Amino acid sequence: MATNKPPALLSLLVHLHAALLFLPDNHQAAAGAMYNVVRYGARADGSADATGPFLRAWADACRSPRPATVLVPPGRFLVAHATTFSGPCRSGRVTFASAGTLVARPASLESSERWITFENVDGLRVTGGTLDGRGRALWNCKKKRGSRSSGHSCPAGATSLTISNSRGVEVDGVRSVDSEMFHVVVIQCERVTLRGVTVQAPADSPNTDGIHVHMSSHVAVFDARVSTGDDCVSIGPGNSNLWIERVACGPGHGISIGSLGKQQGMAMEVVQNVTVKTAWFTGTTNGLRIKTWGGPKRGVVRDVTFMDATMAGVENPIIIDQNYCPNDAGCPSSRSSSIKITDVRYVGIRGSSATPVAVNLDCSRSSPCSGISLQDVALTYRNRVAKSYCRNVQGTQLGLVLPQGCL
Repeated sequence: MATNKPPALLSLLVHLHAALLFLPDNHQAAAGAMYNVVRYGARADGSADATGPFLRAWADACRSPRPATVLVPPGRFLVAHATTFSGPCRSGRVTFASAGTLVARPASLESSERWITFENVDGLRVTGGTLDGRGRALWNCKKKRGSRSSGHSCPAGATSLTISNSRGVEVDGVRSVDSEMFHVVVIQCERVTLRGVTVQAPADSPNTDGIHVHMSSHVAVFDARVSTGDDCVSIGPGNSNLWIERVACGPGHGISIGSLGKQQGMAMEVVQNVTVKTAWFTGTTNGLRIKTWGGPKRGVVRDVTFMDATMAGVENPIIIDQNYCPNDAGCPSSRSSSIKITDVRYVGIRGSSATPVAVNLDCSRSSPCSGISLQDVALTYRNRVAKSYCRNVQGTQLGLVLPQGCL
C-alpha cells in the first residue's frame, strides 16, 4: 500500500549510495580515506572468520587524520566473535559502509550480550548492509527451557547492533534479521538518527525488540519497518527528547514506553518529551503502550504525544498498563506502581481492535495518571464501536472520540 513506499524507497536510495562507495580509488579520493575489509584479509564466503580483518580496517580508519570509511563489499562475512569498534577517532568523521551481510556464529557469543558494537565514536555513520544474528537456535532453546520436561540452560543471547556512549551518529538503511535478542540498541548517546532501518524476525521469537533506546537524548527514528517477536520500538528509562516518525510495525508488541520500575541502579526512572508520529500497526499485540511494574521504584513519564496512528487488528490499540507483569511470573508483592504518568496526548488514532476494549487506561492506585488527553480517536471492534476502560486516571476528551471515553 502507499504508506509502505517511503521506507522502501529510502532503503533503496541508501543502498545505492553504499554501492557508489565501491568505485575505483581515484573516484573515491574526494570522499576521504577508504579501508576495504577485503584488503585486510576478510573473505566473503560466510565461513572464514572476518573478525580480525574488520577490526584492523577499523583501527586504521579510526586513526586517519581525515574522514575515513570502512568498506564492506557485497558477500557474506562471518563475524564469529563479539566485536567492538571503539573510539574516539582522530578525524571525528568515520563511516562504516556495507553492501554485504555480516553473519553471526551464535555458539561463540554465549558469554556476550552484544555482537556488533560501536562505542565512544562521535560523528559516526553506519550505512547499508544486513546483520544476520542467526538467533533461531537460541529461541528454540528458550522454548524448550520453558517446558517442565526440559533441563536446558540457555545463554542470554546477544543484541545485534549497539550504539553506545556516542554523539552525532547516523544509522541509514541497515537491515537486521533473526537477532538473538534486541536488534538495534542506542544506549547512553546524544543526537542519534536512525533512518530506513528494517527489522525481520518471526512473531514467536522471544525478546527480539526491534529498536531500543536507553538513557539517551535527542534520538530520532524515521522510516522504520519492524516485524519481530517483541516491541517494535521500546523506550527504556533515562530517555528525553525522542522523535519517532513513520514506523510500520507488525508482527510485534507495538511501540512501548517501558517497562519502567523494575531495573536496579537508577534512583529515579524518567522518560520525557517523546513524540510518536505517523505509525502503522498490523496484527500486533499492542499499539501505543506505556508499561510500568508495581513496587516502590519512583519515576515519571511526562510530555508524550502519540499522533496519527493506524491500527489493523491490534489487540490493545491504546494501553497504559501500570500493573505490568508478563505471564504473571515473578510479580512484585505490591502491584501499585510508583511511576507517575502525566501529560500524555493521543491524537488521530484510528482503525480496528482485535479485542472489545480498544482503549485501556489502567493506572496506579498510589500514583494515578493525570493530564491524559484523547482527541479524534476512532477505533472499532468487528465493525462496531469498541469499548474503553479507565482506572485511576484523570484527563480530557476533544473532538470525536470512539469508543466513548471513560475519562
